[in-house]
Order: sequence, then structure tokens, then C-alpha cells
Amino acid sequence: MTTVPERSAPTVREARRHDLLPVYRIEEEAFDQPWPFAAFQSYLGQPGFLVAADEGVVGYVVADVIDSHGRDLGHIKDIAVSESRRGEGIGARLLTHALSALDDEGAASVKLEVREGNERARQLYRAYGFDHRRTLPEYYADGEDALVLVRGL
Repeated sequence: MTTVPERSAPTVREARRHDLLPVYRIEEEAFDQPWPFAAFQSYLGQPGFLVAADEGVVGYVVADVIDSHGRDLGHIKDIAVSESRRGEGIGARLLTHALSALDDEGAASVKLEVREGNERARQLYRAYGFDHRRTLPEYYADGEDALVLVRGL
């Protein structure tokens, strides 16, 4: 009988320049309308640009803090896990670390947008206490609505 060795949980850390190409490849794999490579370059050095890595990058999250009517609001801008590693809890680990980074940066609450039809992501966000606040009709280029989800820190 052949056994498959268990994978260890990847380490979550701040993104580095050499992570950009693997992050971009995951972005292209995960999304029909991927961010441009330059967008990831612009977030290098930000505490909310994190990667999950073991032998290589297997997921990432991009988050930052914005001013919202005089209050600091965290914004999860992008999160994805390599297709071959989905279902291992990597997205949850990235989200946990991103929320912690946003809290450290002084955010009082966090928002994100998610495709209405992305039930897997919506389940993750519900498990982390995100609540649906509003719907953005035809937010995505293909006409799909986005749900704006918010939670306190």
C-alpha cells in the first residue's frame, strides 16, 4: 500500500519581491479577471500583503487600511490559494493573519467584496463573522454582482 505523506501547514509571512511571479500565477489561475502584475508590485512592503509558503508560494492575501469618514477601515482586496492546495485551510490561515495585520494597523473594522456566486469564499467569510451589508450590482466586468461584507475587529 502506498501512503501519501501529509503536507505540513505552510508558513504565512510578508510577501517578498521573489514571491511576485508565483503570486501572479495563482492570481491568473484563480480569477477570470486577474489583477495586473504591477498591482502586486505596488503592495510590496505593506504589512497586509502576505503569502503562504512551504516549498513555494501556495496562496496570498492583499489587505490594507483606508480612511473611511475619519475611521480606519481594513480592506481585504484579494485572496487566493493555488488550486492544488485548496481545501487545506490555507485561505483561513491567510485571512486570520490578514485580520491580525489590519488590527495592528489600527483598523476598527474590515470590509471586502466577494462574487455573489462564490459560495466557497462566502462560507469562509461567514465563519469569520463577516456580515452582508450591501450588494453592488454588476460590479464585475462579466456583470456579476458583488456582496460587500463587513466585520468588526
